[in-house]
This record gives sequence, C-alpha cells and structure tokens, in this order.
Amino acid sequence: MNDGTITLPWLVIRQDDNGNRYRVGRYATRAEAQKIADSLDDRGHKQLYWVERIGQNGQNGSAAAN
Repeated sequence: MNDGTITLPWLVIRQDDNGNRYRVGRYATRAEAQKIADSLDDRGHKQLYWVERIGQNGQNGSAAAN
C-alpha cells in the first residue's frame, strides 16, 4: 500500500464464558498478535484467545486457535 495507511491484518479475538466474541486488537504481524494472545491467555481466566487474519476483502480469514 502506498497511500500512507498502516495495514494491520492480524486480529486477537477473545471469547467469554457466554460465547460472546470481542476484538481485542489489530496487529501488523502474526507474531505480534500471537504474543498478545499468549500473554492474555497466561492470566488463567476462562476466556479463550486466538489470532485471525483479515482477508483481502475485509472478511476474517482462517483462524489460528491459541
């Protein structure tokens, strides 16, 4: 992209005990997103955290479960 925008295609998603899903943040690299998901997961709460990539058309792509 040459229009000066920053591409943040990697999402960290949290799912709570009731099945509700929330976007925690967007990141430039999968490694950065995974580091955040791992640190949140290490807190020992019952929430589930994972990393997803946003597809080219703005849709969530394949999920990589944590």
